Amino acid sequence: MKSGRIYVCHTFYHVYVSFLKEFARPEEERGNASIVLSLMSNEWGDIKERIPLSGYFKEVFEFDEKRETEFPELAKYKKNRGNIVLNMIPRIIFTSKFAKLQKPFVPVDFKKYEDIYVYCDNDPIGIYLNKNRIHYHAMEDGLNYLSTFVNALADNKGHFGIKKFMSMNLNLIFMQDGYSKYCLDMEVNDLSLVRDDFHKYKEVPRAELEANMTDEQKAVLVRVFVKNIDNLNKSIENTKTGGKKILILTEPLCTLDVRERIFRDLYNEYSPEGTVFFKIHPRDELDYDKVFPEVFNFDKKVPMEILNFFPNLHFDKVVSVFTQLGSVKFADEKVYLGVKFMDKYEDISVHANIVE
Repeated sequence: MKSGRIYVCHTFYHVYVSFLKEFARPEEERGNASIVLSLMSNEWGDIKERIPLSGYFKEVFEFDEKRETEFPELAKYKKNRGNIVLNMIPRIIFTSKFAKLQKPFVPVDFKKYEDIYVYCDNDPIGIYLNKNRIHYHAMEDGLNYLSTFVNALADNKGHFGIKKFMSMNLNLIFMQDGYSKYCLDMEVNDLSLVRDDFHKYKEVPRAELEANMTDEQKAVLVRVFVKNIDNLNKSIENTKTGGKKILILTEPLCTLDVRERIFRDLYNEYSPEGTVFFKIHPRDELDYDKVFPEVFNFDKKVPMEILNFFPNLHFDKVVSVFTQLGSVKFADEKVYLGVKFMDKYEDISVHANIVE
């Protein structure tokens, strides 16, 4: 008999949203959920030990999820053969084989759970669930993630209707963002920002989930995501030198050398206004402690949203390149740089599909 809920998370932000969803459930249902932490794109540290201590999740599993590049035998099915017929047959074979190759690494029997929530269903877990005929709910990867473009549409240009039928009706190939047979629906933050009229999209505003949190639940989030809150508060206090406090959100943009130039330029632009802080993106591998020893860096394991719940933390300004700032409450001014800014560092064709 199926019971309970399980969330498949690829980022710390996904864990954060999973907590929001559990906070919103009736009290009698809390504590009956589980979390799967994919190792494919994150080092989780000891957060997996603190999650069960919150009382909202009973189990935490680690998933050694494998990218397709881990299986060299799949490469031959990804070659472009020039037309939809010649490409479709290898795609069907690829989908089936990849799901089978992934199976030994899956840490739980998903068929036991009543509700499965998957962030990034375009990652291998999406193919695995569909080929094993397991229904799930897709979740928007980041805040307003689909507002720039819908990956399912962008990745399946040309004969989209045929591909959609092969995925949603026959389950022979896989398409993400709800366009797969066993995806029940896809939760998005704001339907008005999604440039796709698709019946599976379901609006669940993150702001409402955040607004309904109790003070104790906010404290739970801080305890889960911040290993030593006292040390963090002391570090913040020690950086107060007068002037404005400006937080720059790093992102895994471009190559490392170009990325260093981007954030050096931003540091040089904003540091005359006061003290600059960096919030390191979870997937950003640039060594900011080495490159910017003069800047205090917030741990990449702490989602940006958690900064809203520090009682004595507030910034005059927060600056981002592509990170959406709708959930930011810890800053007076929000600066979103966007495509035109990035066109100075990369060829403009790289950003052609990004809509703002």
